[in-house]
Amino acid sequence: MVLTLTIPIRWIYGLDDFITARHLRNMANVMLATGLMVGYGYMMEVFFAWYSGNPYEGFMMLNRMTGPYAPFYWALIFCNIIVPQLLWSERVKANVPLLFCISLVVNVGMWLERFVIVITSLHRDFLPSAWGMYYPTWVDWAIYIGSIGLFLTLLFVFIRVLPMISIFEMRSVLPSPKARPAPRPAPLPQETEP
Repeated sequence: MVLTLTIPIRWIYGLDDFITARHLRNMANVMLATGLMVGYGYMMEVFFAWYSGNPYEGFMMLNRMTGPYAPFYWALIFCNIIVPQLLWSERVKANVPLLFCISLVVNVGMWLERFVIVITSLHRDFLPSAWGMYYPTWVDWAIYIGSIGLFLTLLFVFIRVLPMISIFEMRSVLPSPKARPAPRPAPLPQETEP
């Protein structure tokens, strides 16, 4: 999310001197590390569903992988685990448009993660008579699009009212004032002989 916001703001407001390629590379490294952590979490979730021997937990994982919402689950795996692996390459980290596209894909994956957690956990109950499919209505879409609009509005208000970059942090980037030599004392007046 940070890269998704930082790259356009950097481009629109001309902050290339302040948000450098080094900053973007470091954020890409953080995204790669979190992608690896998320992948580890997904693997442990599958392992513990198998290792626990609980048939309900095992069914939940099997349903996520092969059930009616399986495309969403596998898209989530692709977006959150496979796509961030491109960030091992320094050439990918140096390519700002590609980095922005990767951040968008990861954002889609994080949204899919929430969708999979909520929907696949609720659409199959203990009673088969309660099973059903979720189809979003226009109200669901309006709330989703409205939340994105509210977030962008608050972001632009924040950018307009408060400084985008902390002045305290800018002190370390700006050159330090050169030490000026101490001023010489004025020469004493010479005594003149009468």
